[in-house]
Amino acid sequence: MPLLTFPITDTMTKMVLLLLLVTACAASPQSLSGKMFIFPQETNTAYVKLTTSIQDLSAVTVCFRSFTELKRDHSLFSMSLPSADNAFLIFKKAQRDLFHFAVQNELVQPESQDYKLNMWQSICGTWDSSSGLTQMWLNGNPSSFRYTTSGNNINGPISIILGQEQDSYSGGFDATQSLVGMMTDVHMWDYTLSPCDIQGFMEEKHFPEGNVFNWNSAEFQIEGRVLIKDKQQFCQ
Repeated sequence: MPLLTFPITDTMTKMVLLLLLVTACAASPQSLSGKMFIFPQETNTAYVKLTTSIQDLSAVTVCFRSFTELKRDHSLFSMSLPSADNAFLIFKKAQRDLFHFAVQNELVQPESQDYKLNMWQSICGTWDSSSGLTQMWLNGNPSSFRYTTSGNNINGPISIILGQEQDSYSGGFDATQSLVGMMTDVHMWDYTLSPCDIQGFMEEKHFPEGNVFNWNSAEFQIEGRVLIKDKQQFCQ
């Protein structure tokens, strides 16, 4: 029987290329339990982009652990919208105890008294649209509540970046604001976590896993030199 052949058309070629592109870009959730991201050098090209299907947020809680020896400014968590570079930003300033915390480009400066270099820091930030109140937690200690902006949700498309600060949507990176260090246990929720649940995260005990981004079932994209390694443990 003769072999049947079909002419390859431009349309077929485009469909095959599209299928290959979708397959290559599809991200399967993976557990990062016991792992950490390592950002080993100052650069404006290395970062981790977090993936989430939730694009409308009336409240936010973000928690993570970070480790660095940096004394300069550096970004810890950067979420942007096309309409707001700093939709939700946690940024460590060069001053030892000073953070920049921004929601929809509205900035507050909560101060913490126990931020230490070369140690794992447990950090959480919360915001609620109905009240406009924000709060930061560092190693189990909360800041006082501060007002930023109320009445408007953070409404996508959302771009979430670790390791760089977005001065424009998904870009505008500055090497002098990049993170050099490690991050682990990143979780994000679309509601404000209770103080008890935040304390549970801080103490690495029971807490609800993030429903916007979950470290134990994570979808993300790495750009540049960012490594995934087992989390470093230190003798007590």
